[in-house]
Amino acid sequence: MKTSVVGYPRIGSHRELKLWTEDYFKGKLSAEELKENSKHLRLTQWRKQQQSGIDFIPSGDFSFYDGVLDTAVLLGCVPARYRDLGLSELDTYFAMAKGYQGAAGDVKALPMRKWFNTNYHYMVPEMADDTRVTLSGTAVFDAFLEARESGILTKPVVIGPFTFLKLARFHGTKRPADFADAFVFAYRALFKRLAALGAQWVQIDEPTLVTDMDADDLALFARLYPAILSEKGTLKVLLQTYFGDVRDVYQPLVALPVDGIGLDFVEGEQSAALVKEWGFPDDKVLFAGVVNGKNIWRCDYGKTLGALAAIRETAAHVVLSTSCSLLHVPYTVAAETGLEEAVKRRFAFAEEKLTELTELAGFADNTKATVPAMENKSDRSGGQGGDPTVRNRVNSLQPSDYIRLPRRSQRADIQHRKLGLPPLPTTTIGSFPQTPQVRENRMLFRSGKITKAQYDDALKAMIAQCVQMQETLGLDVLVHGEFERTDMVAYFGENLSGFLMTKQAWVQSYGTRCVKPPIIFGDIRRTAPITVAVSKYAQSLTQKPMKGMLTGPITILNWSFPREDISHREMATQLALAIRDEVLDLEKAGLPIIQIDEAALREKLPLRKADWHSHYLDWAIPVFRLTHSGVKPETQIHTHMCYSEFQDILADIDAMDADVISFEASRSSLTILDAIQASGFETAVGPGLYDIHSPRVPPQAEIEASIRSVLQVVPVSKLWINPDCGLKTRGNAETFASLQNLVTAAKAIRKEHYGFTD
Repeated sequence: MKTSVVGYPRIGSHRELKLWTEDYFKGKLSAEELKENSKHLRLTQWRKQQQSGIDFIPSGDFSFYDGVLDTAVLLGCVPARYRDLGLSELDTYFAMAKGYQGAAGDVKALPMRKWFNTNYHYMVPEMADDTRVTLSGTAVFDAFLEARESGILTKPVVIGPFTFLKLARFHGTKRPADFADAFVFAYRALFKRLAALGAQWVQIDEPTLVTDMDADDLALFARLYPAILSEKGTLKVLLQTYFGDVRDVYQPLVALPVDGIGLDFVEGEQSAALVKEWGFPDDKVLFAGVVNGKNIWRCDYGKTLGALAAIRETAAHVVLSTSCSLLHVPYTVAAETGLEEAVKRRFAFAEEKLTELTELAGFADNTKATVPAMENKSDRSGGQGGDPTVRNRVNSLQPSDYIRLPRRSQRADIQHRKLGLPPLPTTTIGSFPQTPQVRENRMLFRSGKITKAQYDDALKAMIAQCVQMQETLGLDVLVHGEFERTDMVAYFGENLSGFLMTKQAWVQSYGTRCVKPPIIFGDIRRTAPITVAVSKYAQSLTQKPMKGMLTGPITILNWSFPREDISHREMATQLALAIRDEVLDLEKAGLPIIQIDEAALREKLPLRKADWHSHYLDWAIPVFRLTHSGVKPETQIHTHMCYSEFQDILADIDAMDADVISFEASRSSLTILDAIQASGFETAVGPGLYDIHSPRVPPQAEIEASIRSVLQVVPVSKLWINPDCGLKTRGNAETFASLQNLVTAAKAIRKEHYGFTD
């Protein structure tokens, strides 16, 4: 049995690509050096897979920023405003990714959205009526040749035309079907050139096939693929899906003249049943995704071999594969030198999954090896046994614990009288720049070079400076800056029981942004207050309202690697009770506003609409309410969400019963606002008015124009003015300039329309 990897992590085992790219942005590294370093990184990763015995090694899965953006460049789908800057090819690419503000012009970045049900973000392609789709880029061909020159024959990987068209945003009158013929010609040219270069297989990724498909979708798919495949020649085409099953399109899919089909048997609830019921053609290879590409627990060999045996009863030709790209897991457990060996043996990161693939392939070909393979079964929790205190508390919850009284409309008047805020109150989402000073203070403490008291004194000085800066800017509701936190989820993982923290388990979130997801290792509870001391100190420095800043239970769960022995609902409820304790302590400490961020709520929404409530929202929304249902009416609860499509779940977001929600809107041109108006949304809103993921400083006039647009659909009594996300990744200079423009714009609108002066 042969083995295949859908995709491999690309940031480097120590985040090398992130550091090189950021050095390039700062002018510390030339374009040639960035490209040469990246070439060596790619070669290292191909050799790792080759040495592990992988048969189908991907190329073209590398990216300087994002694979969907790479596909847009490959197909010439570069909007005119970026081409007109006259920059180099690489700098034009980065302008699309992060915006540009300089001598050549001033452009915003393309919108950014979550990649299906993951914490990875992709750049949304833009299609205008005059977009000319043609095979223009060379990266996928260059990567194939790089690998071949090193003696490694790879399968090039490209995002498929159906997925690209479904993810793109269309400006003008044309829609996906209007571009179908152009995509057919472009992918035919792609296949022809790959075949000429000596490629034997090409992997076309079509994850959108696992989502709900209507008649128009099926028609578009049917229009694209037979035409594209009609001229594939000797090149073998693997049509790869992941993140679910293809129930809506299975029969037309297996009828296509492709050579291989990749199905996800981990997240695909109906994948096995589809293959069993409808069969699988003998003239095609089934790339069976049975090794989990998204979680980090060791594969249960016995269970996996059983599933594989059932698949082979129907499919004559099977290749063992990861369920999806390994982009979503860290590089290697071997880097975790601080973990006990008994703990490390429970995990499989990307490198270890390569070994699992080759071992499973060997066991699958040797039925006598099934018994020793069973010994690989891994405990999906910390093996510590349940925490009776946590379990009893969860089991004793009553329906009333999930309801906050009085109603939101009554609370709004109480809060308005207490807070005394002006119309269009200004605030930030929470974090301020993690400057070299912030990182050095943390490093000195962790290395033992300064005491806890010295660390705390430095932290207080930074908080005081941050509060003073906000006072100077004239912000209405302040934050303490979060200088004690490396990451909004990892920080709580470090301070709650039941979590395991790693040292080098980095995963790419977007572009140069990497995170280290905590591992949920046991039952979860709060053993001591976490944020109360710093929040209370920050409030003591100002007469203005200070927000207590927390991460919500759904986001902590979704941005951690979860256990597999209990349900997500149970883990989320344990987390909610821990956060509830923190919320009540912040209220006792005098914090008038508490923000409970749920940036990842939309992220794990099932890809099938029929499953939204029964599989997720019916428990996720009440779990959030549990965190704040015990506070007093005058305590204002905020939440925050980012980079997802919210229009279709606005009623559920409203049901979270927060008083204020802030959300990303700047990159999406405030398109969510019409849906908010149409839905009768009750929660006060703070649509992000500028993009913090770009170093670009938005002019005051631009922000004023955005505020005026928002006021067309949102009553002034319900509108807050804020950036679209936390400011941790930005520098102090650009942060101060951007916030100054934000505050000045809000004050100008207050004075102009409401006669309000400070």
